[in-house]
Amino acid sequence: MTLQQWSKAAAWPDKPVAGSPAIADNNTSSSLIPTDILRPMTEKLRIWWYELTGSDELPLDREVTSWLVSLTLHLAVLILLATLAYLIPTNDDHLITSMPLDVEPELLPEEVHFSELTPVEIGALGNESVTNAEAAAPVEADISEILTEIEPINIVGEMPALDANVEVLTAPNPNQTMLVKGTGNVGTTAAVGAIDRITNEILLSLEHRPTLVVWLFDESGSLQPEREAIAKRFDRVYEELGVIEAAGNPAFKHDDDKPLLTVVASFESRTTVHTKKPTGDIDEIQAAMQAIDEKAAMIYQNPDSASGQENVFGAVYQMAEQFRKYRTRAPQRNVMFVVFTDESGNDFQNVDAAVEMCKRSVIPVYVVGVPAPFGRRQAMVKYVDPDPRYDQSPQYVPVDSGPESLMPERIRLRFLGRNDGDERLESGFGAFGLARLAYETGGIFFSVHPNRRSGYVGRRQTDAMATHLARFFDPLVMRNYRPDYISESEYRTRLAGNMAKAALVQAASQSWTESMEDIRLRFPVADEAELARALSMAQREAAKLEPKLLRLVSTLSQGEGDRDKITEPRWRAGYDLAMGRALAAKVRTEGYNTMLAMAKQGMKFKDPKNDTWVLRPSDQVTSGSVLSKEADKARLYLERVVEEHGDTPWAYLAAKELETPFGWEWTETFTNVVGRRQNQGNGNANPRPRMENVPPKKPKRPVPKL
Repeated sequence: MTLQQWSKAAAWPDKPVAGSPAIADNNTSSSLIPTDILRPMTEKLRIWWYELTGSDELPLDREVTSWLVSLTLHLAVLILLATLAYLIPTNDDHLITSMPLDVEPELLPEEVHFSELTPVEIGALGNESVTNAEAAAPVEADISEILTEIEPINIVGEMPALDANVEVLTAPNPNQTMLVKGTGNVGTTAAVGAIDRITNEILLSLEHRPTLVVWLFDESGSLQPEREAIAKRFDRVYEELGVIEAAGNPAFKHDDDKPLLTVVASFESRTTVHTKKPTGDIDEIQAAMQAIDEKAAMIYQNPDSASGQENVFGAVYQMAEQFRKYRTRAPQRNVMFVVFTDESGNDFQNVDAAVEMCKRSVIPVYVVGVPAPFGRRQAMVKYVDPDPRYDQSPQYVPVDSGPESLMPERIRLRFLGRNDGDERLESGFGAFGLARLAYETGGIFFSVHPNRRSGYVGRRQTDAMATHLARFFDPLVMRNYRPDYISESEYRTRLAGNMAKAALVQAASQSWTESMEDIRLRFPVADEAELARALSMAQREAAKLEPKLLRLVSTLSQGEGDRDKITEPRWRAGYDLAMGRALAAKVRTEGYNTMLAMAKQGMKFKDPKNDTWVLRPSDQVTSGSVLSKEADKARLYLERVVEEHGDTPWAYLAAKELETPFGWEWTETFTNVVGRRQNQGNGNANPRPRMENVPPKKPKRPVPKL
């Protein structure tokens, strides 16, 4: 079709042109738009399409085009009508309402419910924990009452919740200690008390699936009393667990069918399994316990038979590797370890491997151990020969039962003028490796000490075969000061991230020095030359200590900039105590040396009768302005520890340091120096009277390796 033909078609639209596309009849269109409007639009579109492409045919025919245009216009009309419906205001004068029917709620039937929560405590955690469990509450009452708190029952609908404000317990002794899985420490007074909680853990495990319990005992002689008490307790424990009853049940003829199986093993330098295989026979279990006691008794008969090594972490790793198959082999069992030891272990290099093995095998480890001394590796065990035929006088033997942290975090300085030596305090936690093993595997570390009480505990009050710890601290308070139970690599990473922490650990490592515990404070004057010699000798001792204390203060000062960045209470208390004590020792030592130098220049007695100079601590630091400022700084650090960390070992040591003033002053007195020297060589001293009818002393045998 040519352009002229398109023009004719446009001029006479009613007449179709030959070769042109057919035009829809007006009568067949249902559109509301007149045909005389659509046709010009269509023809113009055809002309535009021809000029653009050279084609005579449109992509759409006339019918489709008309339909699209019609659809567009209809949609526009519908949208307009919908908009008008929203714009025209309406008056809602009538509302339909209905009143709810009063339906009496149907009461739920009463049922008996059992709590799934683990009891807070089982027994009294002591020797008399079975029959003499003490109740705990803050208020003493004449009649002990146990009141049950009413819990609301929630059902569908609106019901008022019942509220009862009542005290749960009323009894004389408060005890809020809570036993939590994974905790670093739970204080007890005897190992048999911890057995109650372990029995409960076994019961909870049995509710989930059959269980294998591995009892792992230290073979050392110091643990013999605890082993004997535990062996007597086993009958009752396994009776409560249903083992004895199951032994006579035909349904449990084979060990594999019994819900609870037991393995008894012991360790020293090597690990010994005393049950041939996991067993449910109580007689076989008791025989295994007896074998451990007999092996330990040989130590007293032949002290050289004991190696003195306690490779506890290697034993745990070996047992976990041997019995982890019970976790996956059908029928699957839970596996849990119970470790009894009174030392920290001699194979600390294996702690990471033991932790990872137990975590991968999902084996919780419960440790019944002893409290670690605060910031110290060794404690002194009060050893008394168990055989009454031998000398029963106590001997104090060092054993490794600490420290509670991975690296030393407490500087070692003796207190001025004290005869208490390096006093051992309870750290509030067990030895680091064992406590970490319990913490990371989801177990519990039971810290056993028979003399756990508030206040000072003297050596005479310490039970035989127990470590002497002078003071114990509130476990609820100490819970906030838990050490970092992490690997050595992670520990060093955290030290690198804070200079104050790094400075504390470095200072603690280099502070194992003897401070001025034996300094001379009295200087008798027989003649001036002798006084000068005595002053020079005392100065020499102080001069040896000054460089060490200066280096200690310098090391700690490097971390002062990061001290305020520390968020953990344990690290804040540790750094402040170390800085306060180091500064106090430095001020006292330099002030002491200065006062001796002043005395060498010559001093005269105010009273001519006096013949002795005495150097006493003073609140005034008169040795110079620099020492005075350092004394104020030391006091600031120590007082902050006392204020912010009450009822902790850090606060106790800070208060003890503050008891002695930082300065010095000279005083004079009369001691009759000349008269005493004349009486020393007279030879008239009366000899001691001879004791009659004194029984002969019992023989003493050497202390075995504990």
